[in-house]
Amino acid sequence: MANSTDPREGRRPWRLSRGGLGALGLGRWARRVASGVASALFAVLVLTASGQGLAAEEPRFFRIGTGSTSGIYFPIGGLIASAISNPPGSRACERGGSCGVPGLIAVAQATHGSVDNVKAMAKGDLESGLSQADIAYWSYSGKGMFRGKNRITNLRAIANLYPESVHIVARKDARIKSVKGLKGKRVSLDVTGSGTQVNARLILRRYGVGLKTLRPVYVQLGPAIDMMREGRLDVFFFVAGYPVRAIAELAEKIPIQLVPIAGKTAKRIRRSDRFFTETVIPAGTYKGVDETPTLSVGAQWIVRADVDEKLVYGITRALWHKNTRPLLDSGHPNGRLLRLETALDGIAIPLHPGAERYYREIGLIPVPDTAGKGGGGTATKPGGKKGGKQAPAK
Repeated sequence: MANSTDPREGRRPWRLSRGGLGALGLGRWARRVASGVASALFAVLVLTASGQGLAAEEPRFFRIGTGSTSGIYFPIGGLIASAISNPPGSRACERGGSCGVPGLIAVAQATHGSVDNVKAMAKGDLESGLSQADIAYWSYSGKGMFRGKNRITNLRAIANLYPESVHIVARKDARIKSVKGLKGKRVSLDVTGSGTQVNARLILRRYGVGLKTLRPVYVQLGPAIDMMREGRLDVFFFVAGYPVRAIAELAEKIPIQLVPIAGKTAKRIRRSDRFFTETVIPAGTYKGVDETPTLSVGAQWIVRADVDEKLVYGITRALWHKNTRPLLDSGHPNGRLLRLETALDGIAIPLHPGAERYYREIGLIPVPDTAGKGGGGTATKPGGKKGGKQAPAK
């Protein structure tokens, strides 16, 4: 599998990461995921060279767009990729091997985030991607930041994953007490194509803080943290489930604080932008940082509508397979938040038929009453009240 540069994006769409996960200092769990993917790719090369094992199951590659390598989407995407992969020649699930889709090799691809992912899916450059719930809905419906632009109607949902909190991280010596206190400060809004930048602009606008009143910077999380540590940045926005490892490491090196999003303005944002929920980042999540009220939005796994129904059924089943639970629980702190009981929460775009089939089979979505006699009725709309008895994933 050769690396090929996409001239439209100026990056390598098939590359796992820069120098591999282990070289990024992301920890032992990341190296385990990387090792699994690398072993899968090596197995394919060996089988190809020997001419053995490929007749029954030809390898298929499946890309998952994530986010920056220093954020949360990238490692979570790596865990999901590991869970749904089952390269040719793998040990059978019932014998303690992979319980992913036979012949599938999933790859977590570093991107700029939610907006980048939905646009890449629209162009066919990705099969699936992680996205904030608001970005998925706006892009599908042509609302919000996508108003007046072409709708991206080929998006379908696989699952809601976990809540993401808005982090407004400031140097403690900047003495910022509120969002309005960002005026005149050096503030990173993340890069164009990220859900973080979309949310940052929205929150600033709701607080009446114009970009012209800031000294804005547009960099990803890693460079933002470097700049803050070096005293070249006062504040940065980042939207992710807590704790964010990179922010925790920053708090060990310099005193930081989280700027609250609370009170009447937070409630107005909730009323006008219903994907947000009010939440609290607990005291001690980051060294020296008190309990901080903020807003959160769901992280979701979405897929192109034209991806084969049988394949999406298989990867949904693999994600929630009982044998996947230990991988999610031990792989990353946010992996523990991926739960079958919340898989349909906050989804406002159509489910992919393959995912819907799985959720119906286990009772998370009621089976329609085709005879028209009482009972089931029609399916619950995504994001609505769930019905039916939930069965454990098999």
